[in-house]
Amino acid sequence: MNSNEIKFDEKGLVPVIIQDAETMEVLTLAYMNKESLEKTLETGETWFYSRSRQGLWHKGETSGNTQAVVDIKYDCDKDALLVLVKPKGPACHTGAVSCFSQGVTERNLSLGDYQILQTLEKVIMEREKERPEGAYTTYLFEKGVDKILKKVGEEAAEVIIAAKNRSHEELKWEAADLLYHLQVLLVEQGLPFTEVLKTLEQRHKDR
Repeated sequence: MNSNEIKFDEKGLVPVIIQDAETMEVLTLAYMNKESLEKTLETGETWFYSRSRQGLWHKGETSGNTQAVVDIKYDCDKDALLVLVKPKGPACHTGAVSCFSQGVTERNLSLGDYQILQTLEKVIMEREKERPEGAYTTYLFEKGVDKILKKVGEEAAEVIIAAKNRSHEELKWEAADLLYHLQVLLVEQGLPFTEVLKTLEQRHKDR
């Protein structure tokens, strides 16, 4: 890709959508000028142009939450970019995985919302590798598989109790806890969550 192919606006900027290359979750919307685009191409990590600070900034330079570039695409008019990345940590300054975490209207979940399971897996994998002090997930990994198995069993029992109580409010919280601890177990075992999904898909086909 050549930066000369891109049509920058009258201020020399082009809007850029940042998307997780694995989960396909949209992480943020930013802007690049020619220089930041060229630095992105050169370094393999995202660089943007800050309209408020009137200067370049390297994503993750201070936070460590860098974004490794997997691919860059431009739209049919060549005046907007889509950058697929492998993020190292949250994209949003608030600590959220994505800047687009707030809904405007009440709605039903779409397929894309289930990508939270993939996002959760990524966070758990980072916790296993980095072991940040004070994190509950770090505690589980340090205690080992027996502790994780015990928690999975406990949460499964809590799900059963919530279902017997006919409490939707209680059940959704306990089900979320069970899914989280199951994800921790899968990471500890080195089994990608996608393998579980493939098994479900195969079972569906075999029916």
